[in-house]
Amino acid sequence: MDMLKVENLRKQYPQFLLNDVSFSLEPGYIMGFIGSNGAGKTTTLKSILGLVHPDGGDVTILGQDYRKNELALKQQIGFMMGGVDYYEKTRMGKITNVYKRFYTQWSDEIYKSYMRRFDLDENKKITELSHGMRVKYALTLALSHQAKLFILDEPTSGLDPVARDDLLELFQTLIEDGDKSILFSTHITSDLDKCADYITYIQNGRIIASDAKDDLIGAYRIVKGTKDQLPAWQSRMVSHKAHSFGFTGLIEAQYVTGSHGLTAELPTLEEIMIYHAKKEANHETAAI
Repeated sequence: MDMLKVENLRKQYPQFLLNDVSFSLEPGYIMGFIGSNGAGKTTTLKSILGLVHPDGGDVTILGQDYRKNELALKQQIGFMMGGVDYYEKTRMGKITNVYKRFYTQWSDEIYKSYMRRFDLDENKKITELSHGMRVKYALTLALSHQAKLFILDEPTSGLDPVARDDLLELFQTLIEDGDKSILFSTHITSDLDKCADYITYIQNGRIIASDAKDDLIGAYRIVKGTKDQLPAWQSRMVSHKAHSFGFTGLIEAQYVTGSHGLTAELPTLEEIMIYHAKKEANHETAAI
């Protein structure tokens, strides 16, 4: 049984269309949700959770239709949305006392352990917290009611490298027992190299790929060649960058079965995003 299954999710705005988004996440895994700013990551997450009303599609969580069982399933979901601010003059402890009333499986013990881990003092007011501390507090609330599925929007945003590394280790620990899963959006692709099992990549409201991380990376190659070689390869590449010595581009691995006089290497997730975005930008420029 999938922990999360999203089928043909659709949301229309005047200037943006989330178009038939589909992907699934099994128990015991971490999925990174990537895409450039404005690609549809937050809209997708909000549509999954019913924070915005989608125009079409289905969301199944723990084998149940989310819309028909929303109140019960929210007990099993730990979520953190970027840009959600609390009352600035209110102390964390007071916010927690309100928040925990909504969850039947709330654990003060777990809550206090994360407050200690993140070095948070619940007597402090929200206005006294840095952006990174606010992120840690929001995560503490999401992690303290024994949820099974965690949906997190940019959870590592604003954290320093040491804090980010600690958080990624925490994510891996959370899913070790095999009955929890994490879906988190991020623009810091290096974080995904450390902890993600699967990657779902969204661009301009459409899913470009949703696959095991190693399979997604292995499906492409970064190739480098001379100016003379460019005409023969240009149409096969996702996109490329020309420079004084020749070109560098992203191409599907199936097209590079031999050397063909090119140098080829595995791309990073960031490079996959960059070259797909370049393709989209070139397409839009051509359309104009």
